Amino acid sequence: MKSKDSLALDFKSATLYALRVVLHDSDTGALCAALDQRMRDAGSFFKDEPVVIDAHALDTPPDWTALMQALRAHSLHPMGVTAAETMMAAAREAGLVSVELSASTPKAAVAETMPPADLAKPRTAAAPPPEDGRPAPAPAALVVDGPLRSGQRVYARATDLIVIGMVSQGAEVIADGNIHVYGPLRGKAMAGARGNTAARILTTCLEPELIAIAGVYRALEARLEPELHRRPALVQLEGDRLQLRALDG
Repeated sequence: MKSKDSLALDFKSATLYALRVVLHDSDTGALCAALDQRMRDAGSFFKDEPVVIDAHALDTPPDWTALMQALRAHSLHPMGVTAAETMMAAAREAGLVSVELSASTPKAAVAETMPPADLAKPRTAAAPPPEDGRPAPAPAALVVDGPLRSGQRVYARATDLIVIGMVSQGAEVIADGNIHVYGPLRGKAMAGARGNTAARILTTCLEPELIAIAGVYRALEARLEPELHRRPALVQLEGDRLQLRALDG
């Protein structure tokens, strides 16, 4: 039973993960068109994510209200904006708050993505309980033993994801750590989903729709170059660019 002095709420510190949407143009029409294209490429990867709008590269503000409506139409939820103070008055009028980002914040630190109810059935080895005085072991990798069909989506929270089989076109694999696909990777793969820029994607047969690490992504609309197409390959992040490297010599 609560004491008379207890309160119905309290404040606690928290770490929030959010997409950082970096604006390069003040033309709201151009921004909305670019947003439509990005979301078509990314599919459901960024659905229901909180976002911080980064407008530091702009000299004049966009139509904040129209931009927020466009983001919400794609199931993205604006939390605030980081911009020069000269643009903050209009942003505040539109209901946005000023957000300070640290220098170490990645350009697209992806928020934790909750998996839907129709996930493929994975298996994972249970970690033994820690002994007294010893740190808890890292979570065992999430293992999917079999192919993933179009429309299926698997998320490995706080660990690596291993798929023993094909990731079909239209399927999605997401992991906070690395992604290993022992079979053709034809769908979408996002490693480092909570901002881990050291995460990697490895597959024995690279032919994806989309690949991403720590929110930096590349949609593959054309066939990869011959030395990478349908070859064993490694995908990693170097700076702000994805690097693809063949692994068979």
